[in-house]
Amino acid sequence: MPDSNDLLKLQAEHEPVRIRERLLGRRTYNYLGDAVLGAIDGCVTTFAVIAGAIGAGFSSGVAIVLGFANLVADGFSMAVSNFHNTKSQRELVDKARRMELHHIDTIPEGEREEIRQIFSHKGFQGDVLEKIVDVITQDRQLWVETMIREELGLQTDGPQPLLAALATFVAFMLIGLIPLLPFLVSDIKPERAFTISIFVAGLVFFMIGTVKGHVIQGSRMKSGMETLLTGGGAAVLAYLVGYWLRETYGIL
Repeated sequence: MPDSNDLLKLQAEHEPVRIRERLLGRRTYNYLGDAVLGAIDGCVTTFAVIAGAIGAGFSSGVAIVLGFANLVADGFSMAVSNFHNTKSQRELVDKARRMELHHIDTIPEGEREEIRQIFSHKGFQGDVLEKIVDVITQDRQLWVETMIREELGLQTDGPQPLLAALATFVAFMLIGLIPLLPFLVSDIKPERAFTISIFVAGLVFFMIGTVKGHVIQGSRMKSGMETLLTGGGAAVLAYLVGYWLRETYGIL
């Protein structure tokens, strides 16, 4: 049960004026999810590359080169992939919008019947159902947007591809750089730098996970531990592969 303060806040948010402001206000896409995804992947892949290099017995210089190469290449690749993914989603919605407009112009009664059946399945009947159909089909834009959401199951409000890609790339670069920082200190031995990197990366994994938990409105502790285990598991595998290659093939 919510406490009294939470209940009062919840009631205030559901006052008619606040509801109207919220529904009529301009909806903006939250790019935090794109940034969290980029941050997780940046830290996981960069630290895994470092772990593999140290496991293979390479020097700090090699770990830095491999780490930075991965950081830039993977960050760019992930940003481009996110750009094309979000762009494809927007193009899909635009295509669906043009198709529905054509259908409305060509077979309006058929499209009216689709609206009727959509809301009939939601439990509306009789005069109320016919009123809903009339109201929706009198507004061409509302008609089209309703068909896109209800018939095709597409979201008409989506991210800007360039901004989504930028959020992913920046987060990937900034967070992915963190495990490399100990190796940039010239007077620290690779093993010592790797030990520091382990603790720093572990902390970063957990913190990113808690942010992810906040984004999805779940348990921050659970999400933090899941991300920590995922990132740690990837690093352990990379280290073991590097160590195995060194021992088996004498890679130095």
